[in-house]
Amino acid sequence: MPAGSFTGLVGPNGAGKTTTLKMATGLLRPDSGHVRLEGIDAWADPVAAKAVIGVLPEEMHLFERLTGPELITYNGLLRGMDAGVVEQRAEELIRVLGLEPAGRTLVVDYSHGMRKKIALACALIHGPRVLFLDEPFEAIDPVSARVIRSVLERHTDSGGTVILSSHVMELVERLCDYVAIMHKGRIVAAGPVAEVRAGSTLEERFVELVGAVDLGGGDLGWLGTSSA
Repeated sequence: MPAGSFTGLVGPNGAGKTTTLKMATGLLRPDSGHVRLEGIDAWADPVAAKAVIGVLPEEMHLFERLTGPELITYNGLLRGMDAGVVEQRAEELIRVLGLEPAGRTLVVDYSHGMRKKIALACALIHGPRVLFLDEPFEAIDPVSARVIRSVLERHTDSGGTVILSSHVMELVERLCDYVAIMHKGRIVAAGPVAEVRAGSTLEERFVELVGAVDLGGGDLGWLGTSSA
């Protein structure tokens, strides 16, 4: 993926998107091949690779008995950052992400959207050059989604790279510069969004490449016929 780009990884359920992101971020060892992040071999030098990336996984395992600011601070100090820098950045992230009203609230009491935002803050605290996001907009409200989009756009505008997986084609089409379509563990199309779309919408192109279930004329004909 080009540095400084916003890249979407899309594919049907079970295509291998999450597995790919886990291999790229050092969470799952690949059977073969190489992962290079900013020129660093992610498996030959995992410490150096993880220093330049931030990760927002689909399954957010957070320390829920901490407040949001405490959780961000913990992640910054865990990375060996200066305490003063961590405090300043944590305050900025809390403010920009609209989490100030929940400053003293434990993460266990956060809504799903708030948990997404605090997990994103933890992924951003050290200023990663590459940011990996697995379904960052799934099951969150439009207001939270807009805030997250703004933060991600600011990240790429400053030269950072974002790689996200998503099922929302309109979102990927609107946000991303590049897109890769995955099907059955393989990339079946990749490149600039306009090039992959090939004159149609990204959703139409996606369905064309991965196929869709064709409901026969008699299938599900019983729907709506219950007399119970």
